[in-house]
Amino acid sequence: MNKNLEIAIKASLKAGKEIMNVYDSVFEVEYKDDKSPLTEADKKANDVINKFLIPTEIPIISEENKQIDFDVRKNWSKCWIVDPVDGTKEFIKRNGEFTVNIALVNKGVPELGVIYVPALKTLYFSDVKQNLAYKSIINEHDVSIEKAIQLSTPIKPKSHSSLVEVVGSRSHMSQETLDFVEHLKSLGKDVEIVSKGSSLKFCIVAEGNADIYPRFAPTMEWDTAAGHAICNAVGLEVISKETDKPLLYNKKNLLNPWFIVSKGKN
Repeated sequence: MNKNLEIAIKASLKAGKEIMNVYDSVFEVEYKDDKSPLTEADKKANDVINKFLIPTEIPIISEENKQIDFDVRKNWSKCWIVDPVDGTKEFIKRNGEFTVNIALVNKGVPELGVIYVPALKTLYFSDVKQNLAYKSIINEHDVSIEKAIQLSTPIKPKSHSSLVEVVGSRSHMSQETLDFVEHLKSLGKDVEIVSKGSSLKFCIVAEGNADIYPRFAPTMEWDTAAGHAICNAVGLEVISKETDKPLLYNKKNLLNPWFIVSKGKN
């Protein structure tokens, strides 16, 4: 296994353990300047992940780190992109649909991705160059990397069917997404909405439990990079509605344009 992928998996599992310690306790919620929620779990998970990634000497973009000026970042050929707790709103609701996201990006393109769902003890990981993505359901957060790999099975997208399952956000469903669904229906397609929180939306398309994920609402690079890597590894595309090309990372503006995840451009 790629050494950096192994490090990212270990980091995600350890972060997941810290997150669940907070999840199972009484915790306070703070709000950042952009009104997004922040809990002790975000901070603790970020500290754990930094301890694993800093020794790689590859720079890190994390939602919870101080953001580095683009004049510095533009010279990076590789970087980690991290969201210690993606789906903090789902964490606060205690519905289990939150994840740890870690991706390695090379010249703006995701090449490794890890998504860990600590409440479900479910791990997704991918190596884009090898065109391989896996799902592993583990028994404990402290599982060894060898055991996690042993328990893993390859994932692949859904085959064509008459029913089009469209992924919608649990907390951020937009009118544009509903309009997209109505457009598909107008083409004579039988459509069903599948609601999920956090980066799990990428995972359910990658593992064949939905067909398409249109995202017509704001996301940041750390929300999408790991899921993008997992989808790319199984042949799915993550296409910007702004450029009609794949999303890119370590941009001057870390805000993503709208995008669609599917087997081809839409």
